[in-house]
Amino acid sequence: MSHYVYSAHVTTLRDRALDSAIDLLGTEGLRSLTHGRVDDRAGIARGSTSNYFRTRDALLAGVAQRILQREMPQVGTAFAPASADELVDAVAALVHHTTTAQRTLTTARLVLFMEASHDAALRDTLSSGRRAMEAQVVPVLARLGSSDPATGAAAVMACAEGLILHSIARGDQTDPRPALELVILAGLA
Repeated sequence: MSHYVYSAHVTTLRDRALDSAIDLLGTEGLRSLTHGRVDDRAGIARGSTSNYFRTRDALLAGVAQRILQREMPQVGTAFAPASADELVDAVAALVHHTTTAQRTLTTARLVLFMEASHDAALRDTLSSGRRAMEAQVVPVLARLGSSDPATGAAAVMACAEGLILHSIARGDQTDPRPALELVILAGLA
């Protein structure tokens, strides 16, 4: 039975398999991820996923890369808040987007974070996405007057990641703006 969900710009069976693996991870967790279940979810011939990804580790690495591929176009968009308030709004909007419209993708990424705690290659792949996001915040904080924009950006990202984790894992729907405002203003001090 096919449950294939993501379809924007998908042109290959490999991408279908990866998007279905993301859907499985994000809706059913790590134990659900098998080559056969991915084939079924993607509606592709049995054995297709294992042709692309011979091992479970290769499949996990492919999923991590696909998550980055799907998230990175959003990171590259113009990010130029002109004030601390606009930065708070922008990061709060990111937290909201990743926990609502991209909830399944975000949940899959969080599942991979736990797996990456003992898989250096997976950790490196996931860390590259974090570095790209953080790199977008550094010049904003510098432009807004931060004396240490790199540390400020790391703090903003850590706060946002924590808020995302609490929303996904605990169902916490607390407004993220007060925490973000506190961290952002401290980063600008």
